[in-house]
Formats: sequence, structure tokens, C-alpha cells
Amino acid sequence: MTGYVYMLASRKRGTIYIGVTNDLGRRIPEHRAGTGSRFTDRYGVHRLVWYEDHFDIGDAIQREKSLKRWPRQWKIELIEKSNPEWSELFRGTGW
Repeated sequence: MTGYVYMLASRKRGTIYIGVTNDLGRRIPEHRAGTGSRFTDRYGVHRLVWYEDHFDIGDAIQREKSLKRWPRQWKIELIEKSNPEWSELFRGTGW
């Protein structure tokens, strides 16, 4: 089963949320609708700024746990390595 680890942000260098899912095309709209998590709804964290896909959902879960332990600056550097402007990466339901 495929899995995704992803980071959402409120704005460039703003609040960051790290999550894992087996369906990014379903999960991102849930966050935007306020049903994805209380944290993302409360802090307006809806912009997909980074993600990686994994062949195995177990690997994705382990990666999520690892990233959550990283210092904030490392997370920022990981995002900016592939998305320096923190642009929105989600392209809609046809994900």
C-alpha cells in the first residue's frame, strides 16, 4: 500500500504540520474543510508545501515519526530544498 508523508504550512516559514496518509487527494481537502485535524483548523495550516511518497505505508509512518522529532530549522531546510517559496503543491482532486 502506498503512503505519503506531508507538511502543511500556514504561510512561508509559518506554522508547520506533519501528517501521513494513504490518499493525499482526499486528505488535503479534509484539512481545508476543517475536518483533517483540530490543529490545522485552529491555526489555518492548509498549504501543502512538501510531501514524499512511500511504497509501504509502514515506511511512511516511520518517516513521519522521525520528522516530528526533527528541530524546526531542519524541517524548514527540507521544505526549502525542493520548494524555496513555500508554494502550494496540491493540484486538486485529480491528484
